Amino acid sequence: MKLNKGTQSPGHVLRRVAMSATAAAIGVTAVFGSGLVTTAHADSLKLTGIVLGVGANETQRVVSWYSSAGTAQVIQVAPTAKLVKGEFPASAVTFSATVAANSVNGGYNGHATIDGLKQNTSYSYRVGAEDAWSPTYSFTTQDFNGNNLDFLFFGDPQIGSSGNVAKDGAGWEDTLNVALAANPKAELLVSGGDQVETANTETQWDAFLASDKLRQYPWAATIGNHDVGGRAYEQHFWTPNTDRSAPYYNGSAATRSGGDYWFKYKNVLFIDINSNAYTNGSDAAHIDYITNVVKEHGADAKHTVLIYHHAIYSPAAHANDNDNKQRRQDFPTAFSKLGVDLVLQGHDHAYSRSYVIKNGQKANQDEQPGADSVVKGPGGVIYVTANSASGSKYYDLTAPDVTKDPNFGPDPLNPKSHWANSVENQEHVRTYVRIQVRGNKLVVENIRSSTCAAPNAAVELGQVKWCGPNNGATTAPAVGSAVDKVVIHTQDNKGNENKSAAAESDWLQ
Repeated sequence: MKLNKGTQSPGHVLRRVAMSATAAAIGVTAVFGSGLVTTAHADSLKLTGIVLGVGANETQRVVSWYSSAGTAQVIQVAPTAKLVKGEFPASAVTFSATVAANSVNGGYNGHATIDGLKQNTSYSYRVGAEDAWSPTYSFTTQDFNGNNLDFLFFGDPQIGSSGNVAKDGAGWEDTLNVALAANPKAELLVSGGDQVETANTETQWDAFLASDKLRQYPWAATIGNHDVGGRAYEQHFWTPNTDRSAPYYNGSAATRSGGDYWFKYKNVLFIDINSNAYTNGSDAAHIDYITNVVKEHGADAKHTVLIYHHAIYSPAAHANDNDNKQRRQDFPTAFSKLGVDLVLQGHDHAYSRSYVIKNGQKANQDEQPGADSVVKGPGGVIYVTANSASGSKYYDLTAPDVTKDPNFGPDPLNPKSHWANSVENQEHVRTYVRIQVRGNKLVVENIRSSTCAAPNAAVELGQVKWCGPNNGATTAPAVGSAVDKVVIHTQDNKGNENKSAAAESDWLQ
């Protein structure tokens, strides 16, 4: 049985050490049955907010949920093919959960790690205890050994920010439906932060978690500024390999939530940091964390992807916030030296894709705005800011303003945009970002998940004056059309640049 010390309490780890090693591959051998846990008053146990999360690697998933009781609970898992008329077989494996009291909103929260998953297999699972199970949900693993990985990145659902939770939730659910209908083999759903408007408002969390897609595909959570101020974020999402030391938080110990964490899927190392903490040495602490993770695990990965909320090359309302100006000084050179390939960010509710940036400067002065193919040499980094995935709030693009930050002025090749950005876009339509890893290539594509029609809360409620590709427009291109697409050619394992930008359509299929 594999152990993930980053997701379990010490007592839980000790219990699992004693379990039979034959559980390493779920579904091969019956390990321990559903009689493991007996819960008093099971008929009154209510289980809500179930969400599938990423594990430390592709063989794991973390499941988190809310519970009405603090009694012993488990996840029960079996290959879907083994279920008979919806009933779990006697060979189903159970993983005991850590259950704790909610700190601010009553009730309890639980989480447990599913371990030993096989590739290319559909699994069914449920949480709870005997006679008090949740509904059954399913997920499917993909090939663990290839160089290809598809994942989706979502910016700021921020349910409740329009003032209408139902409309925001409808837009978010529709984006998930659109994105996963088009990309059913996506292996990860990656968050840009701000899941909700108000950290501890559970009606907003309920709307965010309403879609069963979040129980079928693993969510890689990121904490945004609207998720801080309470413990609900951490209660809803338990993340692997998480360092919860003081420098990775902001706010008081009683309300702080988040931390820095990492996970590795196939040949990609993902590192997620809590960018809400940036003063009093926190930026330096984040860099130390990233440095240590890359030092320990980077050699096993072809690509390194960094995720955090506050977009440092922000194209809209937050472009020159004081905290962003500070991060633009603190981060870019370190990211280049550490070999980060792609940085995914949220916060500004508008889309941008940077030029190749090295040590905080444009790496190639001849790179053209909107180039659909770029070569990323050593130290080159691409920064992406995601637009709203729910339609709850959009920020309009801002003109570069050197009076606010002389180091974030206009692009000489496109003076309406900031110098760092190859593409800046705001159409007031919902979008998501698809990332395809294809060997030495990364394909980044911003895709429309709505038109101007409902569900699109900010448009429906008249909070924006126009909708479409140009100011003054009233229509938008079709759902599924691309706002932006770029093929990023990175180095191979020998340090050679892959400079071929031709004949890409075959491997993109």
